[in-house]
Amino acid sequence: MALQRHTLMEKTLLVVLGVLIIGIPIAFISPTTGELREQPFIPLFYASIGGIIAVIIYSGYKGKKERQKANRERRRKFKK
Repeated sequence: MALQRHTLMEKTLLVVLGVLIIGIPIAFISPTTGELREQPFIPLFYASIGGIIAVIIYSGYKGKKERQKANRERRRKFKK
């Protein structure tokens, strides 16, 4: 059950990361014409960068918690 939840979260984070990465060029290139925008959407660019950083930090945090839990289980089994 925990493994399924973990992989679902990874897939969700990958989808969110993909959307954020796609948002960066959209901030500078008009999707309708394909030309560079005269005034780029700077808030979209910085929101995408901030979101990417947040996803990376969150996935690292979750990975750290998973490793800590696995280490606790391993130590508990070793003591018995």
